[in-house]
Amino acid sequence: MELFKSLENRTKSFSDPFNHFEINEPLTENAIKEISTADVLDPKKENLNYDGTRALDGGDGAFRSGIKDGGKAKKLRCYVTKENANQFPHLTNFIEELRSEKVYKKIGSLIGKDLSNSYVRLEVICDREGFWLKPHCDIKEKLMSSIIFINLHDESENLGTDFYDKNLTKVKTVPYKHNYGYFFTSGPESWHGMEKKEIKKERRCIQVNYVTFPTDWKVC
Repeated sequence: MELFKSLENRTKSFSDPFNHFEINEPLTENAIKEISTADVLDPKKENLNYDGTRALDGGDGAFRSGIKDGGKAKKLRCYVTKENANQFPHLTNFIEELRSEKVYKKIGSLIGKDLSNSYVRLEVICDREGFWLKPHCDIKEKLMSSIIFINLHDESENLGTDFYDKNLTKVKTVPYKHNYGYFFTSGPESWHGMEKKEIKKERRCIQVNYVTFPTDWKVC
């Protein structure tokens, strides 16, 4: 239960510019290997340009309802599902830990949300040169938003996620450190993004959410 150990012993809380938590070493080495070797297509090679949104749909940055079809980038996004779980056995174990009552109740108590009727969604991400995210608040359907970084190529720690206040002034950057990340609950003041920065090789991470809409992974 590496994740639970990190939640108990290697997690710090912050209130500026909104309530959030930073977590250290939640992933096993085997899970990290699966993230680092996952085949994630490059949008630019598929004639899709980064537009400041993950779905490449140009969506509004405000706290809002989600786009149900997943946006233009849907086919390029690497979600871990029951269909491809055999390719990601250790990430599937990580999902099972997220589904466990012990973990979802712990996270729920930290972020102030009841996760007992939610679903887990996990996406492997590989951002390349040119990627950026405009300041935005996550969709209402995300009860918890989390990114865990995998930095195996000595990329700058400045490639982490930028957090903003309600005036969209950047307050901090969560560092792009290996096996390190953050989580928070979505809301109308949880402005975050990533300004245009130099990515030398790739910016690997996983996006982890508890969501209200069905996925293959309902909490237990």
